[in-house]
Amino acid sequence: MTDTKEPVNPWTSEDEREHFPRVIEWWGAEAFFKSAEDNKKWSLKTSLSEWFSKPDNYGSNLILTLFDLADNKHFDYYSRSDTDKLKSAKDSLNVAYDDSFIKGSYPNYEVHFKDPKNNIELDVKYHAESLPRWVAQEATNGLLPMGFGFFRYGFIPRCSISGTMKKEGKIFNIDGKGYFEHVWGNFSYTDPLSNVLELKNSFSVYMKLFVWWLCNRKIKFPKSIKLSTENNPLGYDWVWALLDNGWSLFYGNSLFWVMKGPAAGPLILTKDGKAYTEFWDVNFQYNKTKYAKKYDFYYPSELAITAQKGNEKLYLCFKMSAESRELLLRFPPGKQFLGFVICEVPGTVEGHYSNGNEKINLTGLCKIEPQRQVLSIGHNSLELDFLLPPEGVGASLDFDSHLLMRELFTKIQLAPRPSFKFNVKKLNKEDFSD
Repeated sequence: MTDTKEPVNPWTSEDEREHFPRVIEWWGAEAFFKSAEDNKKWSLKTSLSEWFSKPDNYGSNLILTLFDLADNKHFDYYSRSDTDKLKSAKDSLNVAYDDSFIKGSYPNYEVHFKDPKNNIELDVKYHAESLPRWVAQEATNGLLPMGFGFFRYGFIPRCSISGTMKKEGKIFNIDGKGYFEHVWGNFSYTDPLSNVLELKNSFSVYMKLFVWWLCNRKIKFPKSIKLSTENNPLGYDWVWALLDNGWSLFYGNSLFWVMKGPAAGPLILTKDGKAYTEFWDVNFQYNKTKYAKKYDFYYPSELAITAQKGNEKLYLCFKMSAESRELLLRFPPGKQFLGFVICEVPGTVEGHYSNGNEKINLTGLCKIEPQRQVLSIGHNSLELDFLLPPEGVGASLDFDSHLLMRELFTKIQLAPRPSFKFNVKKLNKEDFSD
């Protein structure tokens, strides 16, 4: 029998409002839009966050990044309070930091953000064109693990937006498409293993996700896998995309040290804004990377993904199309991690989709946000490549260490012709580049 049930909104008003005293919570809104008066294209990210740790430690922040896509420059503003939580309503979504706020309920939201540093003020209305969605909705109803804690992640991938942008005293009317998300939970970026009381709950979430992952992908021995210290499990790759044919998608991958190979997180696609397909059989690789010299790590500037579920297959290539913003949220001295770095940049996507009957070429816009918990030891990576029958039998290892300032390569091949290679190269800081 075919399931003909009409998709429904999984969010309640309780889901949308504040969940204090959760350890961490944030609301985020992204957008691509045009300003009518000068016909320029822009990309926007705004977020309001708060955190709490006992007995009486509150904090909150505001992030705004506005990309001028015509002139390839961006304006950023970050403000933080280590003494106050966000101002909030009790029974509805209405959170504020100074003069900036996010409020509303599905399907309509209002975003007002003020950037005194760059003399920018935004008033934007979001109207959802797609149903909300929890990440891993069928597997865990939106719960995701992080360290000894866990969190719940919900998003709306396609909204129509309209409003005004006041920049340097001039007012511009804007319209475009946007994205909205809400995340809350009990985990800590600075002390991910500190929340021992949540270990039982987070272990259950880890196991449910792992079993779901195993049951929804084809397990096969990889021909190549790459691991790195910056791709530790406390960071992730995040992509939101608007396709020209009206589809939209979300990709969130908790990295588990993997830099090339199977993805631990899903790619979630909706064609009509109602029904969602969640792909867990996903593989990724970084076609190109960008080097963050200040923090000594690499992140993708061109990300390729293949995904499959039943007869449905996706190939997508996301490419950064502007200079990225790298925001470091620094941790207290003495930690093994320097801090949490958010790298964000707008981009383009192209690829194709097939379902066994037809093949559809895909193009569109995307926002790429690699987020990394950066270790004090910097970049270190290990790449393994395997030669498998019937082509032959062998393996190669490429180890690159900025801590040891060495690169080691070795290759052992047993068939079709036995061979052995070994080489060690001393690295210089001039070698560290994209």
